[in-house]
Amino acid sequence: MDSEIQVKDIQLDQAVENETSVVVEAGVPLQDAGGSDPKDGQQKRGFSDGDGGYVKKQKRIREAWDEKAEARILDESGNPLYNDPRRPKKKVACLIGYCGTGYHGMQLNPGTKTIEYELFEAFVKTGAISRDNSNDLKKSSFMRAARTDKGVHAAGNVVSLKMIVEDDNLLEKLNAELPDQIRVWGIERVNKSFDCRKMCSSRVYEYLMPSFCLLPPKPTSPLGKHLAETLNANPDSLREDKEGVEWWEEYNRVLGERGISAEDVEKVLEATINSELATDETDALGKQIRRIGTELRRNYRCTPERLAVFRDALKLYEGSHNFHNFTLGKHFKDPSGTRFMKDLTVSEPFVIEGTEWVSIKIHGQSFMLHQIRKMVGLAALVARTGASLDRITDSFTNIKLNIPKAPALGLLLEQPVYEAINTRLEKFGYKHVDFAPYETEMLEFKKSFIYDKIYAEEIKENVFYGFFSFIDGFVGNDGFKGIKMFDFLTGNFSKVNNGEKEVKEAKKKTQPAETVAATEEATKVTETEPLEAKPATE
Repeated sequence: MDSEIQVKDIQLDQAVENETSVVVEAGVPLQDAGGSDPKDGQQKRGFSDGDGGYVKKQKRIREAWDEKAEARILDESGNPLYNDPRRPKKKVACLIGYCGTGYHGMQLNPGTKTIEYELFEAFVKTGAISRDNSNDLKKSSFMRAARTDKGVHAAGNVVSLKMIVEDDNLLEKLNAELPDQIRVWGIERVNKSFDCRKMCSSRVYEYLMPSFCLLPPKPTSPLGKHLAETLNANPDSLREDKEGVEWWEEYNRVLGERGISAEDVEKVLEATINSELATDETDALGKQIRRIGTELRRNYRCTPERLAVFRDALKLYEGSHNFHNFTLGKHFKDPSGTRFMKDLTVSEPFVIEGTEWVSIKIHGQSFMLHQIRKMVGLAALVARTGASLDRITDSFTNIKLNIPKAPALGLLLEQPVYEAINTRLEKFGYKHVDFAPYETEMLEFKKSFIYDKIYAEEIKENVFYGFFSFIDGFVGNDGFKGIKMFDFLTGNFSKVNNGEKEVKEAKKKTQPAETVAATEEATKVTETEPLEAKPATE
């Protein structure tokens, strides 16, 4: 193709980028195909500025983007740059996979590098989208099945659009234009009304996590001390964890063998809290202690009993529940907080480069922003603290929690599922939208571009250890009006924070059994009739 008609990069000028000092990762893109309703799993962010600064900034970005988008198809006089013959377009479903490292999410977002931007450029360069339509996704009825956040991977995702598919070698050409970390697995013809987001029956996510994340908190940490105080006051309030106690005893023994005393550990802790006490000696001791801790955690192998507790906690998410505590800004009475989870499983542990990992598969009808990471975070906290499994079901009630979200590093979209629409597509003479024929290629891609990056990043940065260490050392947020997480885990919340729940329980005791049963039957959400599918944002 002549260099003069190569598709130009739509990057904002440096002046515009300077205007955008803060990128809204999941912001609504300017020339997107739509379907980005903030009320459905994606909260509006930044529109609360009283001076309208955010709105003005977005307006400047949109104007700059509009100008550059038009420059793709019009010359300086406003005349069309191209006059290509019209070619027939067909509605298709593109089955794709990508490694999200280095990208600001899936969805097109002006001024940022996204997966959709790379895809759209490849479609135009290969002639699948005409150059006359190269300035606007809406012209091609472009839609994605699931949005993914910054850095999140997808072994399988789907985009639907109207595309020129006359070239028999289109698939090979697309993959040649795309970076190696973005692949198109297949292109399937579909009927004109097909919408990969609305017609997606459910989605499967995978979350990879080192098994040492299930170890109990350090006894000297604020959370460890809180758990010990709770056990002393009420021995039956938490599960007994002899294995966890023995692991920390071994940790202290190894420290002693390597010349680090309890006084040294205390000295490093004080220097961490108060930087004025930090010296070269405490810095060196701190590094040595961290190296020993990392070594012992990498050698840890999870017991079947501990893994069983984690599995049981995750299983409690199955069915229809109110996940208002598992996203941002969602009130208990907001009906969009109710989501249907079909199945959650945890693999047997496997060892990669000396560290033991587990794979968690989450199959749900739809997900809200941060929902999966918060689900994993709470289940892990329940397993590692000895808290009652009731804490999972308590989180679905009208209490307010600030559940910590597990690191994004371990999350990837496995695939969207199209059970219902595939039956209709078959009747129309089309093939199923299904990832099964590409399982071998997808597995190799995950090993090379997703799993290896996750493992390497954890070894280099200790992301998971850093996350749980932060949680264990968290001393609380006085500005948070809900239940403190430490109190929630140990069951200390019901006396003062869950009054409405206690009132309901008291009413049940004073009402006839028939009345209680009738009320519950009228208000419950059945698990066999899932809600209408909502877009995924995790």
